[in-house]
Amino acid sequence: MPQGSDVRLGQLTRYLFTAPSWKRSLILIAFLGFLIDIAGVRSWVILRVSPLPFSGTIAFTLPAILAFLATKPLIEFEGKAMTWNRSALLALACTVFAVIITLSVRILNTAMLPLFYAIALGFVFGIRLLVLVAIADYRISRMLAPAFIQSGAGILAGMYLFYPAFGIFALVLHLVFGLITFTLIWLIERPLYRAFRIRGLAFVNAFIAHTTDGSRGMEEFFREIGEEIFVPQVCLFFLRGSKKPVLFTVPNLHPGPMGEIGGGNLPRIVHDYFEEETLVAHGCASHDFNLVSESEISKVIDAIRESKRDLSYTGSAGKSGRLTFGSVHILYQRFGDALLLVSTRSPQRTEDLEYGIGMAIMSEGHRFFPHIAFVDAHNCMTDLSSPIHIASQTATEYHQAALNAMEIARGTDVSLFAIGVAHHTVLYTREQGFGDLGIQALIVEVDQQKTAYVLIDGNNMAERVRETLLTEILALVDHAEVMTTDSHVVNTISGKNPIGLHIPVQEFAPAVLETVRAAIGDLAPATVAGSTAQCKRVVVFGSNTISQLASTVNTMLIFVAPLSLAMLLLAFLLSLVAYIVIV
Repeated sequence: MPQGSDVRLGQLTRYLFTAPSWKRSLILIAFLGFLIDIAGVRSWVILRVSPLPFSGTIAFTLPAILAFLATKPLIEFEGKAMTWNRSALLALACTVFAVIITLSVRILNTAMLPLFYAIALGFVFGIRLLVLVAIADYRISRMLAPAFIQSGAGILAGMYLFYPAFGIFALVLHLVFGLITFTLIWLIERPLYRAFRIRGLAFVNAFIAHTTDGSRGMEEFFREIGEEIFVPQVCLFFLRGSKKPVLFTVPNLHPGPMGEIGGGNLPRIVHDYFEEETLVAHGCASHDFNLVSESEISKVIDAIRESKRDLSYTGSAGKSGRLTFGSVHILYQRFGDALLLVSTRSPQRTEDLEYGIGMAIMSEGHRFFPHIAFVDAHNCMTDLSSPIHIASQTATEYHQAALNAMEIARGTDVSLFAIGVAHHTVLYTREQGFGDLGIQALIVEVDQQKTAYVLIDGNNMAERVRETLLTEILALVDHAEVMTTDSHVVNTISGKNPIGLHIPVQEFAPAVLETVRAAIGDLAPATVAGSTAQCKRVVVFGSNTISQLASTVNTMLIFVAPLSLAMLLLAFLLSLVAYIVIV
């Protein structure tokens, strides 16, 4: 399946990296300056532009060290964050650019060394300004001083190494490169601002703040572009005497976009609120239905609480069954007047389903059952991919498979049943693909037939992990399905961190089997009540917002490189004009 623009947007995260230790960057800065000193002593002496043989250290190393030491305090004085590692890496990168531009004078005319050094300083100023407004504070006026430190120290070095008038010329070139950088920033931000009324670099600031210290600043941007929706949420409430009650709920909202931002930890928050052992499965929703902030989860909880009132419990359930239509597999089971459907395409890609698909299935099912809990098992990630859209062939297969399951389930005999539940927290981390809830298992026994619903807190599974787990689980029960919550707490940088990618399935399979056995040992007669809650005025990203945002960003990125090159060439041309006029 071709990847959509939203997937290409997510793949941009591969360009993100962690800055190396500041000590390593400083060593490279010092080594580079020393190397230039050794290689350039003869040229400096022959040109007689400086009486000092070690001008490389003065021209490049000392300004870089000063920039490293002063950038972080200046930025933090403005109330923003900057790490020593990033400060050192930025100083190192600018030193490399300055050296390359300055020493390229040897290709032309060594007599023009002051010009090329002044151009290098102007370029360093522009680069530092662009980077700092992106990673620290989008307000250009506040980043002028931190951006000027390295090149400003370079101006003093140039005045000492060349002649005092060098300072005036270098400042003129700073003005040139500063205006060019300002124009480039304005052009980069313009498309996003026109489309969504948000500043692109401000959003980048918020994203970096989130990855650095867990800031929730991004939620402000999401709320600006968000819209209110009304979605149904089907719940199955189980009572079993004196034992802990159980709640199986299916939100038609997306637990994203990343980390604990928005609804990223929705399954854990809903689970922890209710006294029941709560399993929060994944319904039909794509990133368009990401909650704009964690506070919106309270509306989901309120809806579930309201739906608990005046419930009518029954002690009857039908045996589970499994069917296949096309590429879609359905595990179905009737509980009184409610029907649970768990869908998957594994070992083919099983990703987000558009809300309209779930709504169509639920509407069709209301002919037979008042409550249709349709679950996207979300259990096979072959690669980053766009959601399944309504009216596609795959969506049609989901629809028909669900209809076939409903037709069979409505004629299923019902009888008394028992359930058992178990919850196993794991020692694996979010970075390893496991969310905070770990592993949950719900066992339903009807007429000696046992069905296992295993739910793992995480964002999808690596290919074939589900099949490996099912092979072992089915040695204990008659039917089973392994699902994930699609919790995005495991995704802070990359959108691809499925269960089984970092931890081999053979390593955590024993924990899954232990949870299933514990749930079997917890079996007790039960009653069930189905309900459909209405989550009202939940503010989410909005229909097609992710696609529009991704399309805007991807289109913009096409022009960034050539536009930057054109602006850079213009800056160099203006620098030559300034040199001719002033000198």
